[in-house]
Amino acid sequence: MTLLTVDDVVVEYTRGRTRFRAVDGVSISIAEGETLGLVGESGSGKTTLGRAVLGLVTPESGTVHFRGQDITSRTRALRRSLARQIQVVFQDPYTSLNPMLSIGDILAEPLRAQGATRNDARRRIVELLDQVHLPAGSISRVAREFSGGQRQRIAIARALAVRPSLIVCDEPVSALDLTTQLRVLELFKEIQESTGVAYLFISHDLAVIRAISHRVAVLYRGKLVEHGSAEAITATPADPYTRRLLMSAPVPDPVEQARRRAERHELLVAGT
Repeated sequence: MTLLTVDDVVVEYTRGRTRFRAVDGVSISIAEGETLGLVGESGSGKTTLGRAVLGLVTPESGTVHFRGQDITSRTRALRRSLARQIQVVFQDPYTSLNPMLSIGDILAEPLRAQGATRNDARRRIVELLDQVHLPAGSISRVAREFSGGQRQRIAIARALAVRPSLIVCDEPVSALDLTTQLRVLELFKEIQESTGVAYLFISHDLAVIRAISHRVAVLYRGKLVEHGSAEAITATPADPYTRRLLMSAPVPDPVEQARRRAERHELLVAGT
């Protein structure tokens, strides 16, 4: 069943005296329990589209529907009700958490906002820490005591606290080293299998998108240039821009890496 539908959305910004189109008529959908990978370089519009889904920006035109309800323009009451259903994990685990608050306080905040009692919140926090593979003793420690990977696990737990149906993941592993990236991606998949939550997973890295996604949408300068299964998009991309993204992904084989670098250079020289 379709959970989220973005239909022909246009988002514009003003920069000085110039009006520019950050998202230009993009349409995507996400089914319940599915991961849609949204990939593109910086400036492609992928984060802006995520912000439109979250209600942080209002589209100039087009619509966003969640479970069939038009949520494009949101009243305060609608925002409050959607907070239980749509959550977010941001890019930087060092700035997305208050470093002076205890983990218990950070995780209790969304629960108390939804009316949970102190005891209910405490029980749920213990469950969440177990779900993201952090010890129960973490509840009394402050965020600054944790590594980047651990902080991102805390951010994931915070997003899961109110049992949402959809989480917008905005470059959630880009600030982490490669080994930690892999562990956090595996955690995302494990959580999806156990809870059925859907992800809009935003990244500039096609290798990351390939590892996590069921389907992939490729954005270039605000436009959707390619859309399909993760296997098809990452194995045999049709659009030259997607091929450039694929060639940009590092591989452990130096010969293959050199071949990819040469192929990407040829695509750039060709002006594609």
